[in-house]
Amino acid sequence: MGPLSREAWAQRLGAFRASPSAFMAGADGEDLGRDLLSDLRSEKLSEQTKVSLLALSLEYPAQLWPDVPAAEAAATSLLDTMVLLPPRPSALRRPLLLAATTVLASGGVLGPTSGASCRLLPLLLGLASGRDVGRGFGPISEQRPLQATACECLRELESCKPGLLGGILGLLRSLLGQKGPIQPLSLLLALALRNTLVVQPRSGASLQGLLMAGVSSTGSGPWDWTLAEEGHSHLQPQAPCWPAAEEGACALAVLEPSPEEVRELRAAVAQLLDTSYLLTPMAQAQLLWLLGWALRGLRGQTPALFKPQLVRLLGTAQLTLLHAVLALKAAFGEALFTAQDEALLLRRLTLAAQHPALPLPTHLFYLHCLLSFPENCPLGPEGEEAAPLLLGPQLCRGLMPSLLHDPMVLLSRLHLLCLLCAEDEEEEKGQVQNPQWYLEELLAGLQQRAALDGGPRVLATLCFQASYLVASCLARQPMMLTPLIQGLTQLYRARPVLAPHFVDLLDRVGPELEEPLRVVLQQEVVSRPGRDEALCWHLQMLAKVAERDAQSATLSFLQAAAAHCANWGLQQTLLRVCRVLLRGGGGPGLADLLQVLARQLEDPDGRDHARLYYILLAHLAGPKLGVALGPSLAAPALTSSLVAENQSFAAALIVQEAPAPIRLSVGPQRATGPLLVLQLQVEALEPVYSLELRFRVEGQLYAPLEAVHVPCLFPGRPAHPLFLPLQPRRPAPAQLEVRALYTTPTGITCHAHLPPLPVNFADLFLPFPRPPEGAQPGFFEGLWDSCLPKGAESRVWCPLGPQGLEALVSRHLEPFVMVAQPPTSYHIAIRLPPNSMLLLRLQSAQVDDGVPVALRTNDWAVLPLAGDYLRGLSVTE
Repeated sequence: MGPLSREAWAQRLGAFRASPSAFMAGADGEDLGRDLLSDLRSEKLSEQTKVSLLALSLEYPAQLWPDVPAAEAAATSLLDTMVLLPPRPSALRRPLLLAATTVLASGGVLGPTSGASCRLLPLLLGLASGRDVGRGFGPISEQRPLQATACECLRELESCKPGLLGGILGLLRSLLGQKGPIQPLSLLLALALRNTLVVQPRSGASLQGLLMAGVSSTGSGPWDWTLAEEGHSHLQPQAPCWPAAEEGACALAVLEPSPEEVRELRAAVAQLLDTSYLLTPMAQAQLLWLLGWALRGLRGQTPALFKPQLVRLLGTAQLTLLHAVLALKAAFGEALFTAQDEALLLRRLTLAAQHPALPLPTHLFYLHCLLSFPENCPLGPEGEEAAPLLLGPQLCRGLMPSLLHDPMVLLSRLHLLCLLCAEDEEEEKGQVQNPQWYLEELLAGLQQRAALDGGPRVLATLCFQASYLVASCLARQPMMLTPLIQGLTQLYRARPVLAPHFVDLLDRVGPELEEPLRVVLQQEVVSRPGRDEALCWHLQMLAKVAERDAQSATLSFLQAAAAHCANWGLQQTLLRVCRVLLRGGGGPGLADLLQVLARQLEDPDGRDHARLYYILLAHLAGPKLGVALGPSLAAPALTSSLVAENQSFAAALIVQEAPAPIRLSVGPQRATGPLLVLQLQVEALEPVYSLELRFRVEGQLYAPLEAVHVPCLFPGRPAHPLFLPLQPRRPAPAQLEVRALYTTPTGITCHAHLPPLPVNFADLFLPFPRPPEGAQPGFFEGLWDSCLPKGAESRVWCPLGPQGLEALVSRHLEPFVMVAQPPTSYHIAIRLPPNSMLLLRLQSAQVDDGVPVALRTNDWAVLPLAGDYLRGLSVTE
């Protein structure tokens, strides 16, 4: 079979990228790698198509050539293709070098016995040194790009085999002083030097000889495979942490070089640092990291070589370089940074974090640097979080958090404020606006905003995040926890609906805050009347904070609340509280309450649970009662000879498939609010408990949909509509696959598949925010002009029903009318999530059977959908 065409390859590559594993398992999977290598030599394909084929080999080498022989053959074929290229400039040489390197590295082929490795390594070294360019391999015009690519390839191979390039350190040093790409050579030399310093003590090689040796013309060449094998077993390349200077840390040995080796090593490091200012900020940061790693393992050697660079880097505005400076400070401390350097760096971070025009990520970076600042002489035990000693309240006065800040910035600044409060300096206790006072005022403001009835959930979440942060940082300061507990109590009194947030906070904080807050919240709950409107939240809170000894106040509250637990959800929450009390042994009062519940509750499931809890309380002692209610791996399991396995017992333990017990349909949609919500109507055919509806959309049209939960449904009783949030990735209709998981009245869990639900194009419509009165025409014209030239424009003939244009707009498009001159002209603006819009101009014509519609959109894919929708409006009337 001859080479494939460009269109055939495009179709084949698209199918592979859609699902690589499925494509490779198909009929064409085995031939893909072979056909790719063969067509790279075809003259019928353009260089652009061949570059796309090589890009596939760079992304999926393990899938195309999964075993060692296949990878060896692929690398050999790629090298042969590169040799056969004509001497004119070509866009294929660099991708071929990268592809051959990637196949060798990912396929596990790299080694002294590999023919492809023995061909590629000398070729890369020759290109990096500039010797092979111009000798039939490529034109002089490609010298610098090929040199840079060869250095990148050698760096990748050195990362896979640490120590491989240890024998050419001297050559790389000489190349760095010649005309050539400085950045790739510098990073390659730094990586090879770092790896050599790590593995050289175990190999026994002379460091001075490695740093001064050139390329050997005899033997196996400059590649030290023994050193590479030693480094591969002891070094994780690009490890994210600094090595310790002591023996055995990070499995690295401490190097004790001779004076001659120290001289050559310092010369090599100085050579790299002298040219580092020519590198990009990201490359400079990586170079400093590699050299810092290398010098940290040298015993008795000061990092004074970095000192001239600090003069340049301490005032840098590049975040990557600033991060590298902080990494050097964490590694070397006072050996490299004086107290003046530390004060200057700390002051610079503080002032930069106060700049009002900083982007949010940059602002957070500076705050994180302050929170994690590596001090020269930190006080306290290692690992304990504390503010830097030089960072006092006076310096941080401009970093105090405010309610106007972004939530992430507020929390970071609050973290810093908590660390300042933890120090609690004596001279600040008498000040009126000391950090403690400011912290109390900030918490009070957060709690007041969270207590606003109907306020956004994000404000409540921020308040509890701040409370957790304060409790974590100031757990040993009761004077700071007391106002926090009082404020949280007032917050619950104002908004019991935040009970889930309180439960989550109690689960996360330590005992210093958990115990007093639990006691106060229990007292607050039981002091409420049992018929409160927020009864469900009180019961949920009580299930978390109730004492195990069943206090009389708690039982009195539950007895009063039992008469108002009319629905299934309230009854289950009430029984959860009884279960908590039951685990502590209960008492006579709890037994009386369970008897009342067994007679009084309307739901049979609730009555059965209450009766079961009463029987367990009456017949089991404390330890066995705890085991029965909360079995765990640490507790012995209860056994009984009266229980035998049978079909009914096994059926109760599995989820069974059953016919659909409900009917589900899409209800009328209301285009209101900023979010897209699909309204669903549900009708029960039989009693259903704990219903969970799971939705799924084929493909990637929509983001994953959340499940919808319904406590119970009964036939003949009206059910509230359900609301399903939709997050389209493209404005297109879809079919929702629906699966129901529920419990029957007999206690068996079943699942059923429901008919798919259609999401029509009109269900995706959302209105634009209403502009001020009188600004609607200008707003619409601005939207209309913004659609072109990137969008699309069209005209459609929309048939009219017998009612005319005004009735059509009133019935179908009323929420989206931006400008209206009834009954002849309407301007419609429709928002289509996530980022599309549809604009319509309806102008009545002379004939009565239709109306011309001019439409524009910023998404050309919307045009056919909009046309079908408009042409179908008269049919739906």
